[in-house]
Amino acid sequence: MLQIHIFQYCHEIRIFAAILNLNIMSLEQRINEDIKAAMLAREKEKLNALRAVKSAILLAKTQKGAAEDLTEEGEIKILKQLVKQRQDSAEMYKAQNRDDLYQEEKFQLDIIQTYLPQMMSEEEIEAALKQIIADNGFAGMKDMGKVMGQATKAFAGKADNKMVSDIVKRLLS
Repeated sequence: MLQIHIFQYCHEIRIFAAILNLNIMSLEQRINEDIKAAMLAREKEKLNALRAVKSAILLAKTQKGAAEDLTEEGEIKILKQLVKQRQDSAEMYKAQNRDDLYQEEKFQLDIIQTYLPQMMSEEEIEAALKQIIADNGFAGMKDMGKVMGQATKAFAGKADNKMVSDIVKRLLS
């Protein structure tokens, strides 16, 4: 028990030191650190979720034609893919009245979502979209594709594209 507390204390010190030096760890490094912590704390369910993320990252890095290091956008894309898989599985298990499997998928979903960047609120998205529309002089539904192209780049990983699309439709109509 004392060993776990010492490890967690050391882990927190390393994180604090990294923040002070502005030496931010990559997602893969954070996952590896959290896997070690989960192993020491004997958190089996959390460990399974973290190993799934690590596996997806390694798979992406070893794919043919992939760069050696993943970009932050690539990491976010992988996490979103894993979140979508967990959501679909959870819905399927809930529809089949498999509460045990539903709870497991939901727990993994919650763990994976902690590594995603904070999502923008609807108000923030709308304000940014109004700015994009005003800056470029877009007007009418004929410009929706142009607005969505710029919005997708601007909001990469920080906003749900369906919500963005609905707001763009509302603003352009």
